[in-house]
Amino acid sequence: MAGADVNMPPQEKESFVSSCLEAASEIISLCILVLMLVFPLVYDEAYTNIMDVKYICYYLSVIAMVVFLLAASVIMTVLDIRKYGGVHTKEFLARLLPKNWKKTFLVTDIAVIVFCAAVWISTFHSEYFFESFWGNEGRYSGMFLMTLYVVAYLIISRFWKAKEWYLEAFLVTGMIMCVIGITDYFRMDVLNFRGPYTNPLESDIFTSTIGNINSFTAYVGMVMGFSGAVFLTEEKGWRMIWHYICLIVSFFAIIMGCSDNAYLSMAALFGLIPFAIFKERECVKRYLIMLASFFTVLLCIDRINQVYGNAVIGLDSLFRVIAGLGILPYVVIFFWVLVVLFWKYDKNCAAKGTECGNRFVMIWAAFAAVVLLAVGAVLFDANMGGHEERYEAARNYLVFSPQWGTNRGYIWGASLKLFREFSWMGKLFGHGPDTFGILTLNKIPHEMMHMTEQFYDSAHNEYIQYLVTIGIVGLSSYLVFLASAFWYMWKNWKKNPYIIGTFGAVLCYVFQATININLPIVAPMMWLLLSIGTGMCRRARREETVEVKVSEDLQVIIKS
Repeated sequence: MAGADVNMPPQEKESFVSSCLEAASEIISLCILVLMLVFPLVYDEAYTNIMDVKYICYYLSVIAMVVFLLAASVIMTVLDIRKYGGVHTKEFLARLLPKNWKKTFLVTDIAVIVFCAAVWISTFHSEYFFESFWGNEGRYSGMFLMTLYVVAYLIISRFWKAKEWYLEAFLVTGMIMCVIGITDYFRMDVLNFRGPYTNPLESDIFTSTIGNINSFTAYVGMVMGFSGAVFLTEEKGWRMIWHYICLIVSFFAIIMGCSDNAYLSMAALFGLIPFAIFKERECVKRYLIMLASFFTVLLCIDRINQVYGNAVIGLDSLFRVIAGLGILPYVVIFFWVLVVLFWKYDKNCAAKGTECGNRFVMIWAAFAAVVLLAVGAVLFDANMGGHEERYEAARNYLVFSPQWGTNRGYIWGASLKLFREFSWMGKLFGHGPDTFGILTLNKIPHEMMHMTEQFYDSAHNEYIQYLVTIGIVGLSSYLVFLASAFWYMWKNWKKNPYIIGTFGAVLCYVFQATININLPIVAPMMWLLLSIGTGMCRRARREETVEVKVSEDLQVIIKS
């Protein structure tokens, strides 16, 4: 047996490894398929227990995947020991040695492992171990669920051989959710979920198969980000058309969702994606089409509201302000004219063979800088310049106070104040995963009720929530995890159009999370898409390394 490795033909060794990886990939595929097709649509008793149902669906799927993978690993190890003397098992375990970490782990992997360690330390350090473990006093985002997120990421990003149609399945279920959400805007209640709610004001805050409108628009934001990013970069005509259709439907759904976090998802899609794709003129042209299409959809919804005013929920907040300006038809015309003009410009450049280069990226960077400076000046003027009255139409967005963002201003400030009172260990690792509600109930119950007339079990900001519950170490490692994942996807998106899709989806989620709650209704899909995107980058890097090695070997042969 000791000489099995020496005498083993390379083809046989490669065949055994390929078979093992293929078996693991198929097991992972089954879990991903359930999460793509079942998780977004599953429900039990309408909205009354929808978070519980999604939570159970996710953890059962991941645990089943882990169990089957462990069973398959045992079988493969036994076969390896009997037939090959365990050489493959030894090679796999050798990759986990510290000397091989640089080759084995990405920065993203290390960051997510540190994040998981911070969650565990926070849980065991917390005075509320049981609640920290399960998150049962919050939104189930305790150590148990966080660990499953990390385990699923490490497995999927390493061992799943990406199948593009699985990501199309994400869009299919996303379209079903969007269409149901659109019908709910018309108060059609096709799922008959609104029976328990006699007051329209109560029923209007729930929609589709997701629940609260904030969660709905967060999920639709990922659908919009994915379909929009792929539409901008897809080369195949039929897939480009399909993703454009998905983009338009998601525009309708996210606007009709009537939640403010939609603006942040759109800001991420329209504001940051250009930095990645504007080196190609075709992408710039499609971006203008996307922008013109968005305002066209907004105009259509405004007309629908005018015709069917008594039958629809109606636009809310900033969308209503934009539609009420009276210039929306002219904005639509302007952008479609711009599309035509750029199409002619692109045609002329193509005929001359002119390259795009970084020209449009630099133009966009300059434009973005001007916009940021203008927004900063307006915010300064509204909050510190003493001219609140100038911005009455958008006062709820521009003037910060404890009541800003439906009392988010208060709870954010209160959260940071509570954090400053923690011990040094508490500052490093927090109060315990998803124990925010316990903290506020113990420390500021009367003040919170007096200021907001409600009880907060979440900071309504994912990053402040992590800071308070899992501390500086947990939040910092999570931010490094996200930033490094974005970096890998940014560098490798040209190698696979679906990488930019996952990039766009996760980007939209990350932005809206600044005013939203981390829930097992939406967050599992973000982690799944990020895992898939990072996995595709890992595979692209591996294939590139193999190509370089083959090229070097050929050069040596030629020289010799």
